[in-house]
Amino acid sequence: MTSTETTAENATIETTTNTAPSDNADNTETKGENTSKTTTQTRKQTPVHKTDFEKDVVYLYQFVRCPVVPSVSPFCLKVETWLRMTGLKYENVDHRLKYKSKKGQLPFVELNGTEIADSDIIIGELTKKFEKDLDADLSVDQKNISHAFNSMLNNHTSWVMRWWRYTHPSQFLKTAQLDVKQVLNSKLPKGVLQFFFKMGFKSNVKKTIGHGLGRHSNEEILQFGKNDLKALSEYLQEKPFFFGDEPHLLDCVAFAHLCQFYYVPFGDMKEYMDTECTNLVNFLERMKERYWQDWEEMTKTLGLNTHLPKKEQKEEVKEEEKEKENKETEVPAEEIDKDEKKDVDEKKEEKNNDEGTEEKTKEESEKKE
Repeated sequence: MTSTETTAENATIETTTNTAPSDNADNTETKGENTSKTTTQTRKQTPVHKTDFEKDVVYLYQFVRCPVVPSVSPFCLKVETWLRMTGLKYENVDHRLKYKSKKGQLPFVELNGTEIADSDIIIGELTKKFEKDLDADLSVDQKNISHAFNSMLNNHTSWVMRWWRYTHPSQFLKTAQLDVKQVLNSKLPKGVLQFFFKMGFKSNVKKTIGHGLGRHSNEEILQFGKNDLKALSEYLQEKPFFFGDEPHLLDCVAFAHLCQFYYVPFGDMKEYMDTECTNLVNFLERMKERYWQDWEEMTKTLGLNTHLPKKEQKEEVKEEEKEKENKETEVPAEEIDKDEKKDVDEKKEEKNNDEGTEEKTKEESEKKE
């Protein structure tokens, strides 16, 4: 599991946890089959947001796009990259941060009317459902190495990035080029939103302390991050991908996390990668070229579904415009009642006038006689 819980109440867009990382060993499932059955039963009873879903299409709920990277959440980016690597049909749902999973997390997906939350669980369940195991050809030793690196990235490396964002919210907004009004989907003044955004982020500093990493000095924490990058770099060496010529799950996870260090840089991390871990920078470009050919378009337009054929994108826009038009042209019930009452009154008046005319005509006829 991964620490992907979002606290929208604090106006933060970073993935957080309630008290500690949900992926730590202390929080992993230990109840075996009973827990699995209970989870499955609960999930089946969970109502979905996408009721008009298409069979076997994965509907992904995540954060809004960013001008420098598809997602400022490594966990959201991990799931979407995995979906692209496996070739599964998926759509991003433009929910404007209104929804989060029943576990209180982003990302989550909906598949055939069922919700699945937590990036690792999403990948695990979709792997079984569609038989898309990226590590099927790896040896046992390679799978264990992959597991160790993935755990490091999810539960240690990512906290270095979080610590910096939590303690430097203003710099994070600037580096990520985020428009806080667009991110939070609010009409409040920008200054007010930025104030609450910063307060929300700073309130998460205690989480890094609870994790343990936040108890160290700035220099020590940044060095922790560099040590992780160095370990990845030394294992990658001159290979195109971590286990050879073809990418696997580790490549997916590493890409999602390394993007946060290189494209939303902090401290001297980008400089360190450019000088000491150039193979990791080349690896990022390789993954982008293979799976994110729409990167430039996406970061420029902030479109959620630039991966879909243009025809499908236009249909989605038309549906949204149609709904907007319907809302604009929709007449309130009160107005309808007023109009109906007016019509009834007019008809009554016409009837009275007709009756009066008939009476008058009848009286004139009687006088002539």
